Amino acid sequence: MAYEEIRLVKPTLEQKEQALAYRQEHFDHGEQIINGSELFDRIASYEEWLGKVEANAKVETVAPDWVLTDTFFAVRASDSKIVGIADLRYELNDFLKDLGNCGYSVRPSERRKGYATEILRQICAVAKKHGQKQLQLSVEKDNAASIKTIEKNGGSYCRSFSFENEEAYVYSIDLQEAVLSPDKP
Repeated sequence: MAYEEIRLVKPTLEQKEQALAYRQEHFDHGEQIINGSELFDRIASYEEWLGKVEANAKVETVAPDWVLTDTFFAVRASDSKIVGIADLRYELNDFLKDLGNCGYSVRPSERRKGYATEILRQICAVAKKHGQKQLQLSVEKDNAASIKTIEKNGGSYCRSFSFENEEAYVYSIDLQEAVLSPDKP
């Protein structure tokens, strides 16, 4: 199914109610972890989360135990609905060496519409614009949909690792070779 056009936008206070509804939809589907959300799944206050997201996006204020990170809502152009979330980490520290440069999620009611592939494509374009040469991503070995998304964006399998007793894979996307233009029908 072809996706509707989306834009990656930085979170704002004006998006609070919609963002909380987005998060609640994940929780209502039994998902306690929202990949790519900069811990939006664990911080009760939207304002506190927004403050951390804004701080981590600036070299001067990034948390000492974290890395420079941009977080985006994927917003559908036709109705401004938040359909996903993604973060882009511009470097890897010891904690992130297996987990990678970015994460993303799509709200449960909007899955299987091509949004994840488009979100990752746009994240790759942002990374390339910021001088990144490649992106490293991790995915649980049984997450076939995310593996397909990564591969559609030029990802190649590098290795596997274990995280919290689960086997996961590390993929790499070479941003010099990645196709970063939309795949419109």
